[in-house]
Amino acid sequence: MRKYLLIFTLALGVLGVQAQKIDTKQVDAVVHSFAEKDVFSGVVLVADKGKIRYEKAYGYREFAQKIPLQKTDIFELASVSKEFTAMVIMMLKEKRMLQYDDLVEKYLDIPYKGITIRNLLTHTSGLPDYQGIMDQYWDKSKIAGNPDILAYLNKYAPPKLFEPGTKYTYSNTGYVLLASIAEKVSGRDFIEFCTTEIFHKLGMKNTAIRTLEEKAAVTNFAIGHIYVKEKNEYVRADSFPSSNYTIWLGNRKGPGRISSTVEDLLKWDRALYTEQLITRQTLQDAFAPMVLKDGQISNYGFGWEIIPNEPAGKIVWHNGDNPGYKTQIMRYLGKDRTLVILCNNASAEFTELVKQLRSIISK
Repeated sequence: MRKYLLIFTLALGVLGVQAQKIDTKQVDAVVHSFAEKDVFSGVVLVADKGKIRYEKAYGYREFAQKIPLQKTDIFELASVSKEFTAMVIMMLKEKRMLQYDDLVEKYLDIPYKGITIRNLLTHTSGLPDYQGIMDQYWDKSKIAGNPDILAYLNKYAPPKLFEPGTKYTYSNTGYVLLASIAEKVSGRDFIEFCTTEIFHKLGMKNTAIRTLEEKAAVTNFAIGHIYVKEKNEYVRADSFPSSNYTIWLGNRKGPGRISSTVEDLLKWDRALYTEQLITRQTLQDAFAPMVLKDGQISNYGFGWEIIPNEPAGKIVWHNGDNPGYKTQIMRYLGKDRTLVILCNNASAEFTELVKQLRSIISK
C-alpha cells in the first residue's frame, strides 16, 4: 500500500512541476498576434529561474528599409533606466557617501526645500516637471543636460505640486536630481560610474548611456518609430526633432537614456538575486513600499513599481516610454520568472500585450 501511495505522491509532484512550466506556445501565439496586426515590432524574452524559455524578435529595426529586427538588437530603455539610477544611489549609500533622508539642498542648489533623497527615489517629492519648463524656454537647436535643467528650475522656479512625502506623483525631475547628487558625492561622472560599476561588472556588453552620435554609429540599434495616420505608415521618431525631447534633452542623466538588449537585462535581473552590486539587505529597500505622511502606502520603491499581493508572489516591474519606444521589465520574485519586452513602434496596444503575457507567466 505504501508503495502505491509513494508512486501516487510522486506522480502528483511531477504533475505539479509540469503545471508550473511557462506555456511558451501561448506566449508565442500572443506575441505573433500583435506582430501580425503591425502593432508590435520588438523583442520579447521570458525566463524561468534565469533560463531563457522564450526569446523572439518581430518586426523591423528600420521600417523604411525593411531591415528585420534581431534578438541581439539594442533598444532605448527610456524610464527602465531609473532602476539603474536608484542602484547607483544605493551603492553610494552603502559606501556611506549619502543617506536616504539627507535633504537634497545639502548637495544641490535648488529652489525647493525640505525634499529628501528618499522622496526623489519614491516619486514623493512634489517637484514640478522640468520638461515643461525646458519645452517652453529652451533653445531646441542646442542639447541640454543636467546643469541646464537645474539652471532653468532655479531661473523659472515653477511651484511644487505638493509637500514632500504627502503624495506619489511620478517625477522625471527627481531622477535628474538623483544623478546630479551621485556625481556630487562620488566625484565621478554618472555615465562613467554606471558603465564601470554596473554594466562592465555584470558583463552587460551591449548596455550603455549613449550620445546621439554613438547611437547612430551602432549598426544594430533599433530605431524608434511612430505611426503617422496621414501616411498610413511607421515613420522614424527622430524625423520630428522639435517634438522629440530625447534629441534636445539628449545629455540629461538619470531618468532615461540607457540603451540595452533583452539578454543584457536578464543579466541585470540575475544580478539582483545576488550581492554583486549591493547587499541583499540594502536591495530590499528597492522593493519596499513608501509610507506617506498620512500613513497611506505608495507601491513604488527605489526605481521599481511594486505589486505586493499577487497569487504568483511579489512582482516588481518598470516600464519605459520614449518617442517610438515602449519597454517593460517584470520580475516575478515569488516564482523567479522574468519578462522583458523591448518595442520600437510604440502603440496603444502595448499595454494589452503586457497584460496578456503577464497573465500567462503568472500561472
